[in-house]
Amino acid sequence: MHIGALSVYDPATAPGGQVRFKQILSHIESRLHTARAYRQRLVRVPFELDYPYWINDRYFDLEFHVRHIALPAPGDWRQLCIQVARLHSRMLDLTKPLWEFYVIEGLDNVDGIPPGSYGILSKIHHCAIDGASGTELTASLHDLTPTPAHMVPDSPWHPEQAPSALELLARAAGNNVREPFQLFRVLAAAAPAFVSTQMRLARHELEASGVVPKTKFNAPISAHRVFEGRTFPLDGFKRIRKAVPGATINDVVVAVCGGAVRGYLEATGELPEQSLIAMAPVNVRTDAHAGSAGNQVSAMSVAMRSDIADPIRRLQAVNEATRNSKALAKAYGARLMTDLNRHIPASTLALAGRLVSRWGLANAIDPIFNAVVTNVPGPQVPLYMNGAKLIGYYGLGPITDSMALFMPVLSYAGNISISVTSCREIMPDPARYADCIERSFHDTLAAVA
Repeated sequence: MHIGALSVYDPATAPGGQVRFKQILSHIESRLHTARAYRQRLVRVPFELDYPYWINDRYFDLEFHVRHIALPAPGDWRQLCIQVARLHSRMLDLTKPLWEFYVIEGLDNVDGIPPGSYGILSKIHHCAIDGASGTELTASLHDLTPTPAHMVPDSPWHPEQAPSALELLARAAGNNVREPFQLFRVLAAAAPAFVSTQMRLARHELEASGVVPKTKFNAPISAHRVFEGRTFPLDGFKRIRKAVPGATINDVVVAVCGGAVRGYLEATGELPEQSLIAMAPVNVRTDAHAGSAGNQVSAMSVAMRSDIADPIRRLQAVNEATRNSKALAKAYGARLMTDLNRHIPASTLALAGRLVSRWGLANAIDPIFNAVVTNVPGPQVPLYMNGAKLIGYYGLGPITDSMALFMPVLSYAGNISISVTSCREIMPDPARYADCIERSFHDTLAAVA
């Protein structure tokens, strides 16, 4: 359940035209105070009777979290994708702060990337950050000029002693008495909106996303991951958006992803008649919680309209589908799911999670979604780390049983990257899927022209 990013750097802008690993370590150490996730670890309650607690890790070791490897020659894009997928496949150590960085050298034969460039793969558990807070975390490590800014902590950092098992159990007892009453209050407050929304659906004042077809991506997953990605000019997405009145950049993203999955499944005769349905994460932070860490995300279902071959008609249909989905999410309340999850007793969720995983229940029922498409806007100005310019930025995400297709979309400095994370047994040919993404974008742009 970790999310991540592959950042590619050109050291030509750094002093002397190179950046050493020790410099990267020193730079990250100087920015540890910018996010609590860097030095906090989980303390788990015995028997999972309550949610874990965060404490400052007294044994924090930076060199455990920042690692250094290199690709063998020739160091091309395919080698990089394979290495990133292997690293992304490994679980994080839950006894330590939930993140890892891998500095990857040897990118000497990648189209569009200067020889001598290097990448940094970041892995951070989803319980510590989401897409929005992850973007802020990225910004905290970078500068707007090649000269790093000197950042001073507001207050000193203090390690903490973990609570005893007896103390954790005492807290759990109190929380497990209170939380069911909190849950009942949330359900009582949500009931009128739920009943009203169901009545509006029955009167066709609101429209649901439709039937979710079963595809090859709605199957049990293994521990093996694949990764690929492509970068496109943001101006191209803006030109496409203007072809459909009221369309947004996010609509274009969903339509291009819908065209990609259509092309991929159609080539093997596996394309269903119904449109695939994507889960689109929604940031539910209020203005008062802007800039806060953690995971504050709800979800919205959106039809990708993979059932439509024509790119412009697909975009029109996606635009209509997203408007319906937004109206439906607003009717239920965007924070409803996060509020419910927050007050369900931890022991109940832990037991349910184990049963679903052990008995494969996610694959025994009809899928709720076919894929995840998450669009995370990033800075539109160049960023630098240790003087090296950030020239490539790709996302990675978690997949689960019955939802083995994750497409993170990141924008940065006039470009948009669309990546794919999947299971190797389900998608043994990620490069072909990336080609489908590229073809879908160019077909849509050509249709607009």
